[in-house]
Amino acid sequence: MDALLNFHNQVVIITGAANGFGRLLAHELATRGARLVLSDIDEENLKRCKDELATHTQVVSVSGSVADEALARTLVETAQSQFGQLDIAVNNAGIAHTPGPTHEMTEDIIDTQMAVNLKGVMFGMKYQIPAMLANGRGHVLNVSSLAGLGGAPKGAAYAAAKHAVVGVTRTAAVEYGRKNVRVNAICPFYSPTNILDMDGYTSKEARDQLAAGCPMKRLAQPQEVVNAMVLMLSPLNSYMNGQSIAVDGGVTAW
Repeated sequence: MDALLNFHNQVVIITGAANGFGRLLAHELATRGARLVLSDIDEENLKRCKDELATHTQVVSVSGSVADEALARTLVETAQSQFGQLDIAVNNAGIAHTPGPTHEMTEDIIDTQMAVNLKGVMFGMKYQIPAMLANGRGHVLNVSSLAGLGGAPKGAAYAAAKHAVVGVTRTAAVEYGRKNVRVNAICPFYSPTNILDMDGYTSKEARDQLAAGCPMKRLAQPQEVVNAMVLMLSPLNSYMNGQSIAVDGGVTAW
């Protein structure tokens, strides 16, 4: 196997692993030798993902919501007790909200976005980073969004949370880079994963309208985003730190 894509004996936590990017990434890393600790609130599909991967690698799963700080602690403790270390953490779990103008964002929408999309990342790093410091190295990849780099009409609360993810990513990168713990973020354009399965995004017309905002005139395929995640996570990609990488078909080039 090419050394650039060799994750042999790397221990990886992935949240949001039951569907979408998380599930695809778990498959990619499993076939490249990583040992996995997977989590999701969707217990049924999490179990299905774990069972699929069990023939390829060592994998354990813990269900729960990333908005619960106790889950973040449990995932790290599981990685350490089962595999003795933690090398990589991918804080992927996230949710969108039904589209609407900024002045119609309710307290519940804002609180839920911050609880899952921001607190879920910060709780993860709170326990992941000390484990990596103890190990002498590590890499955290936070899944933000193109909405974390620019405006997102009808997605104000989501954009606010994803901008915050970029902020904490950059802050942690500066704090821990000298200790060989790196923190980066990936910021994808719209992609037809389960996060888009909500009112306002499901019709072909709505998705065509989203795609029209991209120079390539299409949405990102989930596998395309995951391929970029694999390259970012490569153990040989060892000098990337504090970056928020847009995978957007050229949207930010405009």
